[in-house]
Amino acid sequence: MLTLYDYHWSGAAYRTRIALNLKGLAYEQIAVHLTRDGGEQFKDEYSTLNPQSFVPTLIDGDLKITQSMAIMEYLEETYPEPPLLPPDQAGRTRVRALANVVACDIHPINNLRVRLYLANEMEKSPEAQAQWIEHWIRLGFEALEVLLRDSDQTGEYCHGDTPGMADACLVPQVANAERNKVDLSDYPTIMRIVGSCRSNPLIDKASPFNQPDSPKD
Repeated sequence: MLTLYDYHWSGAAYRTRIALNLKGLAYEQIAVHLTRDGGEQFKDEYSTLNPQSFVPTLIDGDLKITQSMAIMEYLEETYPEPPLLPPDQAGRTRVRALANVVACDIHPINNLRVRLYLANEMEKSPEAQAQWIEHWIRLGFEALEVLLRDSDQTGEYCHGDTPGMADACLVPQVANAERNKVDLSDYPTIMRIVGSCRSNPLIDKASPFNQPDSPKD
């Protein structure tokens, strides 16, 4: 049995849940609440497991894996069917590039620790924090919309008609944008793809609202 340490609202954990579900893998979930009591990720019990104090962390037997992109690559290599990446090298490269627009260039500068730094150390107002979040989401989505819209490799999903690694990254980032009330009407291709993803039961199962630790609000 795989064990996933996660938090329902974490975008990185969300993408990992999507990948696990698409692979059809059973996993035990252990919630690490990122805001309760100053953040459970900073407690010794978890920070010893993951010195970055990030979620997710995946345990597979004696192996401990941190970082969601590394986890997805591990799952792809260890449990290859069904795949998260296309069979051809060019396709795999494209999917990884699309995934990293989100995972490297949007998500890291909008995650919880950055927001806390803006609020607590930089003393930015909630309005200034919202402006920061929207700026980086929109900058990333503007490029991603063009990459998806203008490619004949884009299908029902980011690459073809089967969901994969890029979709696993995109869906949580759109959820984060919606949670922060970012207007996404300028990105019709992105929203069409996310609509297809959300109608997929395996992806919907990974939604923050469908997790054991979700407050169901």
